[in-house]
Order: sequence, then structure tokens, then C-alpha cells
Amino acid sequence: MSILISIENLLSGKMVEGPRMEFKEGWNPVPIMRSICAFANDFENEGSGYIIIGVEEKDGKPIRPVKGFDPNAFERVQKELLNHCNNILPSYFPRLSLEEIDGKHVLVIWVPAGNARPYKVPDDVLAKHKTYNYRIRQYSSSIVPNPEQEEELVQLTSKIPFDDRVNIHFGLEELDMGLMREHLQKTGSKLFRESATMSVEELAQQMNLCHGAEEHRFPKNVGLLMFSPRPEKFFPEARIEVVLFPKGLAGKTFTEKVFTGPIQKQLTDALSFLKTNVVKEKVVKIPGQAEAKRFYNYPFEAIEEALANAVYHRNYELREPIEVRVLPDCVEILSYNGVDPSLKQRDFDQGRVRPRRYRNRRIGEFLKELDLTEGKGTGIPAMQWELGKNGSLRALFDSDEPERRHFVTEIRIHPEFGDQVSNQVSNQVSNQVVQQLSPEQQAVLEFTLTPQKRKEILEECLGLKNQTANFKRHLEPLLDAQLLALTLPDKPNSQHQKYVTTEKGKTFLAKQNEL
Repeated sequence: MSILISIENLLSGKMVEGPRMEFKEGWNPVPIMRSICAFANDFENEGSGYIIIGVEEKDGKPIRPVKGFDPNAFERVQKELLNHCNNILPSYFPRLSLEEIDGKHVLVIWVPAGNARPYKVPDDVLAKHKTYNYRIRQYSSSIVPNPEQEEELVQLTSKIPFDDRVNIHFGLEELDMGLMREHLQKTGSKLFRESATMSVEELAQQMNLCHGAEEHRFPKNVGLLMFSPRPEKFFPEARIEVVLFPKGLAGKTFTEKVFTGPIQKQLTDALSFLKTNVVKEKVVKIPGQAEAKRFYNYPFEAIEEALANAVYHRNYELREPIEVRVLPDCVEILSYNGVDPSLKQRDFDQGRVRPRRYRNRRIGEFLKELDLTEGKGTGIPAMQWELGKNGSLRALFDSDEPERRHFVTEIRIHPEFGDQVSNQVSNQVSNQVVQQLSPEQQAVLEFTLTPQKRKEILEECLGLKNQTANFKRHLEPLLDAQLLALTLPDKPNSQHQKYVTTEKGKTFLAKQNEL
């Protein structure tokens, strides 16, 4: 069978993150079987893993042109792999594909996350006396879990992510051949050509969209969500609602647009609507400069990342749509229910967001293959980067702690952009913040006339603990009012990050000193 993306895209690392790939110069069953077991256990619900044989690597990156795999050895390796996979407990069988690149062949072992985890594998499948251990992925290695990790892995037995579960209430006739082939065409998979003579059931098997005995195969939820024309038939309220409130939530007038169909189509259609009807560009001519200043009320890339994250991470078991509210001064994206319990509000406040485990691993795979979402843990930093590049304020996040009923991403309008209403709202917010500055915040502005780290500001300047609550109370309002700025705005999580008083902040201090 063929993989679901082109081998070129796989090796590029753009669609599949490095930790989910492993490169081998040649066929060596001992380490390869350990990695197959680790990928099948999918300890962090990241989705499929790929082992590419015939490729040398350096620092985790493939060396091009590839070394190559002898296609004449394919049948022999396939038989050996089958025998070794029978040694996995319980049995697990990955999928093989012979791919062509750089004028040579490589062997790709596609390892979808298993439905019968946890799996054990012999430490040495070639040894006469075999010792079995669980294996999990840690960064780019396949390791034996420690006792705590092993206990957690065993507990995952009954926790298959919702999108990868079999739905026994519907049949494979609900899947649409055209939608499946359209995806393969967009991702450049050679399976697109091969599927021309396949049945829906055969293609669903190849794409890992179904499960069960030959006489009773049922679709997985991800298949019904992404490759059925009407997913709302199976999952009520599985849609995106975009509502424009020109006079704010208190106003009586609003415009609503509802997007239905396969969730990837909902996403692209909603983004197209927002790009056409909401995102606006402004060009400002600067005296004495040949090049004009260009910026947007909302950078499209930030909205794209935020909405893609909502589609990726929402709970499709709940009967609640994704809501996009376009207000005079911001765009809010609301999804249900809350984020994973492993993530805390302070993680979002500090910009250090790395999900412990994903709710929808297969949806994430497919969206990454379509280049609609970023790799692991990069979505929020990418969003903040785009906002910073545009000169916009940082995005705000509300995880609704402790109830965790929903998650809100707020993208605020560019301070210098928009009609009079938007500018008045933005200016009012800034003026109110300035008027309400506490003595502690004024002390911070004095202290950060030279760049200082967060810890130094809170502990040395204010005599407080370096805690999120203190950061939100004393520093965040200064950042929002643009009185304080990051020294490394494109690297919010950098250990070298510092905070410095802006020109606006210096002007404020000068006025205070005159009083």
C-alpha cells in the first residue's frame, strides 16, 4: 500500500514532525521493531509514526539524495517483518510502502497508533531467549518507560482518542470516495492513482478509516467527520458559526454565516469568508521614506492558526459548534469543551503551551497533511509571532479554569487600524489602563528603563514571588497598554526574554514626574 502523503513531503518534515519519523540506512529488525512498538503505543496521542529505510540522517534530518533501498529485497523484508510482528504482544502489523525519490527507492513503514495498546516487544527479536518490554517515544528515541510511564501507558488501554474510535452505528457507505480521493490528490499521495480502481471499503482500509472483521467493518469517527458530506448527521452541531457584531455584543444587529460539511471544508470556507469580509489592510505613507507602512487589522495567518486549532482540538462528542465572534475591537474564537487538563491557564499566560496528550490525533494528522495547522506545540507561538510582526497586541487565551467548559482565543484589532469606533474602543482601553496604573506598575516602568527579566521585576523590584497571578496583575496591563514590551517579541518563550519600557511608557513617566 502507499502512504497518504508524498514521500517528498514526508522527508521535508513540513507535514510530519521529526519525533514521528525515524530514518534508517538499512533493514535492521532489532531497533526497527522497538520503534514500531513505540509508535503503536502512541504514548502522547500524536498519531502515526514513520520509519524510512534507505535514508541516512544527520541531527535528525534526512541526507539528500537518499542512499536508497533495494526493491528486490522488498518481499524478503516484508516476510521477516511479518514474522517479527507476531512477536509483538498483542500482535500488531504496520503498513509498508515502496516509494521513489531522488531516482531511488526507499521503504516506508507506516505505523498508525494501535487500538489494542499497550504493546510489548522483545528487546532483541533475533535472540533465542526473548525479554519483553513496553516501548514509548521520548523525543526522537524509542525507550523502555519508567514505572510511572508504564503505569500511565497501561491506563491508556481504554482511552482511544474519540476521532480514532470505531463508530458501530453507521456503515462504510457513509464515506464518500470523492472526498477521500480529493484528500490524496491534495497531499500528493501515489495512492490517489491507485485508488481509481478501488472500492470505498478498500480505500477506507488503506487510509485507516475503518476497523473490524471483513464481514463487519465500521467507519472510524474521523472518517465520518472528514470524508462524509454531512458529518452533522452523525455529530449534531459539528459546524462553524461566524457572527459579525458591528456594534458589539450589546448591539441588536448582527450577521451570521454557518459553515457545514466535512470539517476541513468548514475550516477552509470559514477562513475564506473571514479573509474576504473581515481582514483589512491599511497603508500609511511615512514622510521622508520611500516605502509605506503596511499592516492589517487582523493578520490572516493568526486567525488561520487560531481557527485551525479550534477544529483540531474541539470535543466532537459535545453538541456545540465552534463560534467565531467578530466584534468592533477583536475576533473571538470559542470552542468546546476546555483544553486538556494537563494545560493550565498560566501556560497560556506565559506562552509555554505544550499539550501533554492530544484529543484528536487523526484529525491533527490529516490537517497537517493539508498544511492547515502547525506541528506539535507551535500553534500559539506561531500566532503570537504573526501578531508581533504585524504590530498587533498579543492574543489572549481563556481556558475557563477550573470548570474547563470552553476555550476562547481573543485576537485584538491593530491599535492604529480601523474606523472611528474601533479606534475609540482601542484608545479607551489604553487610556483607562494608563489612568489606573498602580504605584507598583509605575515602579516597574522605572525599573525596566533598562531591560529586565520577569523574575528580576517581580522579585527584586516588587518583592513578590515569580508567579503567574503576580505577572497578570502587574505586568500584563503594561504590555496591553504598550507601555512595556518584550525584547524578543518573536521568541516569547526564550530563556533570554526581557521586558523594557517603551517610548510610550517613557512619555508617561515623564508626565508623572512633572506632576
